[in-house]
Amino acid sequence: MATNKTSSSRIARETTQESQPESSCPECRGQLVTADRETRCRTCGLIVDEDQLDRGPEWFASDADSSRRRTGAALTERRHDRGLSTEIGWNRDGYGNKISGKKRRQLARMRREHRRSQWRSKRERNLATGLGEVRRIIGALGLADTLREQACALFRQAQNRDLCHGRSLESIAAASVYAVCRCNGLGRTLEQISHVAVCSQSRLECAYAAMNTDLELPTVVPQPRSVLPRLASELGVPNDVQHQALELAALGTEARITTGRHPQGFAAACLYRAGQERGWQVTQQELAAVSNTSPKTIRAHRDALLEILER
Repeated sequence: MATNKTSSSRIARETTQESQPESSCPECRGQLVTADRETRCRTCGLIVDEDQLDRGPEWFASDADSSRRRTGAALTERRHDRGLSTEIGWNRDGYGNKISGKKRRQLARMRREHRRSQWRSKRERNLATGLGEVRRIIGALGLADTLREQACALFRQAQNRDLCHGRSLESIAAASVYAVCRCNGLGRTLEQISHVAVCSQSRLECAYAAMNTDLELPTVVPQPRSVLPRLASELGVPNDVQHQALELAALGTEARITTGRHPQGFAAACLYRAGQERGWQVTQQELAAVSNTSPKTIRAHRDALLEILER
């Protein structure tokens, strides 16, 4: 008789538990909360469900420092295979020990075959060459890593639109860097980029014109404020003079007298006028040599600034 009562009570308890909603604890009917990888009761602490999959980030903090380290390399636009390829080491094994000469020769042969089989087609090989040129130009100009990613992505778009046909890969790579500088409002001129690029300035201009027309780039009109810091850095301008020149450049932009004028020449005129007001001596010939303009152009822009200041 006692056995029948026990069985009846157990069945009734299981029926009651099955009739409860999933948001309540099966033991104390408390509220369930989900934290990390498990679902537990807020009242009694019973673990109701546990997820074995770790859906957290792909990095971990090492014991040496608290810096974040990824368990794998992130996808990047800088490589033709987006960083999914493998690399064969040189002089040490996975434990940091030196390898023998026989093993080094074997790794050299494996590395040669791996390099030959790295590209599946000539298109991928051209892509790898062009991206390498983009990285070199970005490094020579000292630009940020974000701009390097944008320039590599732009080179991919240019190759997908078949803009590399009839043009050199070096000119398309240099045009990608120049287009990224224009879209981000950086004061990088064609002369600066052609100076570090392999192609000539005329080829760079033709490649950029084709990319701008076909890809419809959101380019920004260069302003004197974006060119002025570079000129001030090359001339060693004091901070107060540079701030005064920036205010003059902003005043000229608001008055719309910079429209149709060369930004470098107008920036040089702002520096010349600010130097006169702050007592910093610089000649028009020095400013013309740095800004790649003529002293006559600087005087013309200075006179336009004086008309605005006298109003």
